[in-house]
Amino acid sequence: MSKDETTRTRPYRGALCIVEGIDGSGKSTQLHLLHRWLELEGYRVYHTEWNSSPLVKSITRRSKKRRALTPFTFSLLHAADFADRCERQILPLLHGGYIVLADRYLYTALARDAARGCPMSWVESNYSFAPKPDLALYFRTPLEVSLDRILRGRPALKWHEAGMDLGLSPDPVESFKLYQGRIQKAYDKLADEGRLSVIDATQSVHQLQEETRRHFLNAINLRLYKGDA
Repeated sequence: MSKDETTRTRPYRGALCIVEGIDGSGKSTQLHLLHRWLELEGYRVYHTEWNSSPLVKSITRRSKKRRALTPFTFSLLHAADFADRCERQILPLLHGGYIVLADRYLYTALARDAARGCPMSWVESNYSFAPKPDLALYFRTPLEVSLDRILRGRPALKWHEAGMDLGLSPDPVESFKLYQGRIQKAYDKLADEGRLSVIDATQSVHQLQEETRRHFLNAINLRLYKGDA
């Protein structure tokens, strides 16, 4: 199916591009660079991040701080956050003809919640309303590389980022490896199913951006999103 045919069969005029990967994979940097490039070229583009709904974010933050979240309440809070952003931001902009770039999407919930013991089928049912991405990239990187990138930017791992709530290990670094390793296995399974396109995230920032743009241009017909066209 051509890009023009894909556009005609979608229920909206815009395009949805999402990035996934474990913490420290470099996906956020690459999406930011893609966003800036599209903005500078004059395209209608919008960037949205995981867990950023004004209605839900403060509740999630307070609950994390108190370490009061069970795996299922964690999952439901993120689903509520996603639903609010989808209704207020993602879908209206897609219908308005924008390119929407999402830093994490429902696959984050599938991978993380599965790593915390939630049934993947139950998690997926909570996101059944989510529009299918036109492009879904998975930035895959070895755990040691991701860990090094994180610790170069700040002195310590975050509690939930390291999966400390799961009791996998009293050592945050070891817990990170065990927890993020579970997440990576879930992402690998989604990639094997053809739901994510894998990018080797050990490349340099420049090389990664070139490959990101190549995937993007193969999936998205940019002629449809220039200015007021």
